[in-house]
Amino acid sequence: MNKVLILALAVAFSLQADAQKYFTRTGFVSFFSSTKMEDIKAENNKVASVLDASTGDVEFTILVKSFVFEKALMQEHFNENYMESDTYPKSTFKGKVENMSSVKIGTAGTYNVKVSGDLTMHGVTKKVTTDATFTVKDGKLSAASTFYVNPKDYNIAIPSVVQENISDKIEVKVLLNLDEMKK
Repeated sequence: MNKVLILALAVAFSLQADAQKYFTRTGFVSFFSSTKMEDIKAENNKVASVLDASTGDVEFTILVKSFVFEKALMQEHFNENYMESDTYPKSTFKGKVENMSSVKIGTAGTYNVKVSGDLTMHGVTKKVTTDATFTVKDGKLSAASTFYVNPKDYNIAIPSVVQENISDKIEVKVLLNLDEMKK
């Protein structure tokens, strides 16, 4: 009898654990650089992300060439000269929502969390810690965060000719609308 109970609990737990995973393939990441010379903005709405709500584990994959700029020449320079997208085609983040247990996925509300992990960009991996907000509304889960990166930290060389055009403090915004993974 105990074996049946243990097996039933194991099956129920595994089903619950599966129901705790959320994903998107249409996440949004933008970056913004502002200097006296010019503002540079790019957006990417092809961001893949998975969140395991039972553990707080979170991962992102961003195809660098999917960033879209207002000016085609900026996009070309970004991919060829700065990010070297053919050599480093994607950026990734692998980390953890440190206080995921404070997010009540079944209860509407806004929950402030801390996210930390490894951001890999241009072949360089750095630790990143930032605040994020999870929102539960109408049974849907969304997440948002803003943080800053310095191109030099990721060995992104900025030619001296345009150095004053690109900030050393790039604002990065992440917006995700996550769907529950179904079997």
